[in-house]
Amino acid sequence: MEQIIEEALSYGPLIINAIKALVVLIVGWIVAGMVARLVSRKVNANEQIDNTIGNFAANLVKWVIRLMVVMAVLGLFGIEATSLVAVMGAATLAIGMALQGTLSDLAAGLMLVIFRPYSQGQYVDIGGTSGTVKEIALFFTELVTPDNVQVIVPNGKAWGEIITNYSHHDSRRLDLTFGIDYGDDADTAKKLISDIAAAEPRIHDDPKPWVRVTNLGDSSVDITARLWCDNAEFWDLKFTLTQQIKEALDDKGISIPYPHQVNVQR
Repeated sequence: MEQIIEEALSYGPLIINAIKALVVLIVGWIVAGMVARLVSRKVNANEQIDNTIGNFAANLVKWVIRLMVVMAVLGLFGIEATSLVAVMGAATLAIGMALQGTLSDLAAGLMLVIFRPYSQGQYVDIGGTSGTVKEIALFFTELVTPDNVQVIVPNGKAWGEIITNYSHHDSRRLDLTFGIDYGDDADTAKKLISDIAAAEPRIHDDPKPWVRVTNLGDSSVDITARLWCDNAEFWDLKFTLTQQIKEALDDKGISIPYPHQVNVQR
């Protein structure tokens, strides 16, 4: 019995250290999250700093604190930080080879934050995948598509692909093309479209809007309206004008033809 008690007591320090390690780990993880949120809130409160930088800095701080917490936990079990660094240094090559994709994503994340080809809240296309940028994290970029689907793009892939940023400029050009019948008067249709565009307050005066015949198709004369508007108004304005112009053409008796075939009997 005494031997059992002695053996149980011998595990006492280990159990105590395990409890301490668990407490440090839990508290450290909570503190890391709190500090990260504080950093994000403080940085994003400055209007001169892009929110992308604030969120990226918060992620970086969170993982640095977590690394310190892990080192502190290992220290409770007698593993010194210097020894840990030496072991990590010896294993750097192997880790680098195994995690080269992850390290590449991290490096690409830094490049994205430094050069900022896109920022949080902008609508972009990355290698054929479109969506609104929700977050640029250490290793990935999170997009949200118009139908509310989450898309995770590794930063390495994002940095290596062609990026189209639809939200970079404040204004954007809107082209609307309508086909009218060859028997209809093109000048009448052009004036009708111009009048509707002139009455729309969301269309910019500079660059000046224009409406011209741009193509003679197989079954229609194509008239294009080239307009400029605020980026945020692009889609709503496109849908509104499309309906208004279609209804106005109908009221004037100007038809919008569709491809058809005529059979000639001999």
